[in-house]
Amino acid sequence: MSTSVREIWLKQALRQLYAALFFALLGAIYERFSHEVYSYYMIYAFALPLVLGVLPYALFALRGRALPDRMALCFWDSGILTLTVGSVFKGVLDIYGTTNWLWGVYPVAGAVLLLSGIVFGAMNRSEESV
Repeated sequence: MSTSVREIWLKQALRQLYAALFFALLGAIYERFSHEVYSYYMIYAFALPLVLGVLPYALFALRGRALPDRMALCFWDSGILTLTVGSVFKGVLDIYGTTNWLWGVYPVAGAVLLLSGIVFGAMNRSEESV
């Protein structure tokens, strides 16, 4: 069964939309039971997969852009997930009123993964991979 490039981009966008909905629901539930202590990191964690995942993938689908290497997509998606989980982790720390130096690893690791996705995507363009 042959899958068009547009369909693959739309499936990627749909996966990111599911992730955004999951983290929006997680944030809403967590905030509901947080005893009126809020964290913007928790509330807006859903925006990362929405802005970094759904938006670019939907635009690529509309433009019919060629697919990058499978590894580039994996790095990009892993970077989005790392930044999102880091945001949730920071939100949990804020709500509990504590700090941890490990939270700073998430933005660095997420940025490295996103950059790796960009580099692999630029180096290994393929018409019909994935």
